[in-house]
Amino acid sequence: MLEGKVALITGAGRGIGREIALTFAGYGADVIVNYNGSAQKAAEVVAEIESMGRRAAAVQCSVEDYEACGKMISDMIAMFGHIDILVNNAGITKDNLMIKMPEADFDAVIATNLKGTFNTIKHMYRPFLKQRSGRIINLSSVSGVLGNAGQANYAASKAGVIGLTKSMAKELASRNITVNALAPGYIETDMTEAMSGAAKEAILAQIPLKRAGSTKDIAEAAAFLASDKASYITGQVISVDGGMAI
Repeated sequence: MLEGKVALITGAGRGIGREIALTFAGYGADVIVNYNGSAQKAAEVVAEIESMGRRAAAVQCSVEDYEACGKMISDMIAMFGHIDILVNNAGITKDNLMIKMPEADFDAVIATNLKGTFNTIKHMYRPFLKQRSGRIINLSSVSGVLGNAGQANYAASKAGVIGLTKSMAKELASRNITVNALAPGYIETDMTEAMSGAAKEAILAQIPLKRAGSTKDIAEAAAFLASDKASYITGQVISVDGGMAI
């Protein structure tokens, strides 16, 4: 499904990003594994991809750093020859009620989740135009669709990703470049594993399917959007949330 494609996935050392990287490789893509602080985990993902017979590379870059994103992309195009798929997965949370939220925590979440998405798209814009093809998949969140108390910074960043996705879809459609977003709901990851039992139960009560999603659920949706099967889909926000946003 993705044979001959090269994918750059940000925040791919663990969690959802890791699953997307491995799933893409399983479908035949070569994968660039971006990470910020988890070098060992990124190296493990690369080793697993290479064991599938695909090319892979780990590259350290904080996506909030505009210049570093530019260097990462130019270096990886030089190494792989081209990049066909960009998945903006890197993200952070610094949850708190607004009354207790430091300005620095608001700025940090916006810088990584929203500005980081801008940074990578900005530097991939010309290569995609030159190729007259490309797939951009941005990770939003059910919080960006519905809002969430205690997550003003995170919800704002993910809502911003939706606006950015729709705007880029309109700009790039004439060049055969699609831009879509995924909005995960409650997904089982290391981050959610740390939540209390009561907190988990409260969230599950809001999900019509009455269960958490898996990282594989997100990865398979991303693989579909990255493939030729989704060539007539652009500017969309696909909720993978068990029905939370109904």
